[in-house]
Amino acid sequence: MALGTVVSRGTGVIRQVLQAGALGTGLLATTYNTANAVPMSIYTLLIGGALNSVLVPQLVRARVEHADGGRAYEQRLVTLVLSVLAVGTVLSVWAAPQIIAVFTPDSPEHHAAFELTVVFARFLLPQIFFYGLFFMLGQVLNARNKFGAMMWTPVLNNIVLISMFGLYLGLLTAPDRIEDITPGQVDLLGIVTTGGIAVQGLALIPFVRAAGFRFRPRFDWRGTGLRKSMAAARWTLLFVLVNLVAMAVVMRYSSAADQELPTAGVGYTSYSYTQIIWTLPQSIVTVSLVTALLPRMSRAVAENRLDDLRGDLSRGLRVSGVVIVPAAFFFLALGPQTAQLLFAHGTADAASAVPAGHMLQAFGLGLIPYSAQYLLLRGFYAFEDTRTPFWTAVWIAAVNIALATACHLLLPARWAATGMAAAYGVAYGIGLLITALLLRRRLSGRLDGRRLCRTYGKLAAASALAAVAGGLAARACSGVPVPAAWTPVLGLTAGGLGMALIFLVLARALKIGELRSLPGLR
Repeated sequence: MALGTVVSRGTGVIRQVLQAGALGTGLLATTYNTANAVPMSIYTLLIGGALNSVLVPQLVRARVEHADGGRAYEQRLVTLVLSVLAVGTVLSVWAAPQIIAVFTPDSPEHHAAFELTVVFARFLLPQIFFYGLFFMLGQVLNARNKFGAMMWTPVLNNIVLISMFGLYLGLLTAPDRIEDITPGQVDLLGIVTTGGIAVQGLALIPFVRAAGFRFRPRFDWRGTGLRKSMAAARWTLLFVLVNLVAMAVVMRYSSAADQELPTAGVGYTSYSYTQIIWTLPQSIVTVSLVTALLPRMSRAVAENRLDDLRGDLSRGLRVSGVVIVPAAFFFLALGPQTAQLLFAHGTADAASAVPAGHMLQAFGLGLIPYSAQYLLLRGFYAFEDTRTPFWTAVWIAAVNIALATACHLLLPARWAATGMAAAYGVAYGIGLLITALLLRRRLSGRLDGRRLCRTYGKLAAASALAAVAGGLAARACSGVPVPAAWTPVLGLTAGGLGMALIFLVLARALKIGELRSLPGLR
């Protein structure tokens, strides 16, 4: 699973680099990126949140408790999900202008940017259905303890987009302003981007068939337990809605920065690019762990084995922390070099990559609470409790919106989105504290807190010292007489290798036993 995720995320980074080179980091890229973020948001609001957090435990329970091994329940659930997504997709394409108006402001002086975003959205909103197909079939596989295919098939989407952006850079004139993009380029971007998601979803069909699933539409939903699923999902729907409100606020504020400085790379595109890079360690490690642990934790709750659930949560946090904590300090120390290496290409020059580097540093340490809170929430989902995660999301969103608003009003456009990146981590820090206290109460007052604090304290100490050394090594390389394009490569190599070596030495000296969970370090 982790290997598939690494390859998927690795090709995703290549795609991101080519995308930045083709579209830049300014207002033009923001029109595409805003439209491309909307389908996943609507999918999650329609059914995705409930699918990931509520329906997987119930799929597992149905396979255990139902006489037919849960097959009829699966058929009804897949039919329901695809029906909701089909209707939602059609309505979303029809209401594209109204949807885009929620995420990005329209004004007379920036109406061309708004209109281009709407055009992109009409091409990209059909992704809603294919996202749903991908995740629904993936959860059918997960309920059968088959996790690999869902981790590998996103590579196909990345290959499609890598080819498209490579074509832009190699054969077409890459535009850097809204006025420069042609209708043919808009069509190509829209059709191929949605085509990549379609390929990703359809590619799972052979795997679910091999696992024994045969889709037969079943609309006899009444009296089959789906009402219970939907009732439990109402809190997840509110959870997703709260997160979308916070995301919409940040998108509007950061897009406003792009409109004020359209070619400086200070707004939503840089924010979204760096957020994707920042979440890579969490996506590779924590999400892989959670995907495997959630069915197991659900079974532990169903069999009233709370000690096993507590042990799974503790081990998941400690094992993921071995990667997450040093990664957070890596971004803090080497964010500028990372951004310049990834985004200073094509239409994006070195100057427009500087704000992205500062945003990556601002996100930095927030990775620790973000990852830990994500994992702890699955403890509630194992209990089929979706109400508590909703209230934690309210606190996180409220803090995030308040701090983002302060950044928008008080900071200059150059620094507003950077402040919002730091605010994101602060909000999740507060959310982690609330989540841990509530889950501790649910687990009879014990969450293995002392062991977790001891492990994370050692990891933070080792990572902080390593980050100082890595940052100094990278700064020393800035004066080496090499071509400008090689300066971030040299700095990142020296800083990254130095940081990794010092962290490993200190981690062994501090006797961090979880270090043995990493491949090659047993």
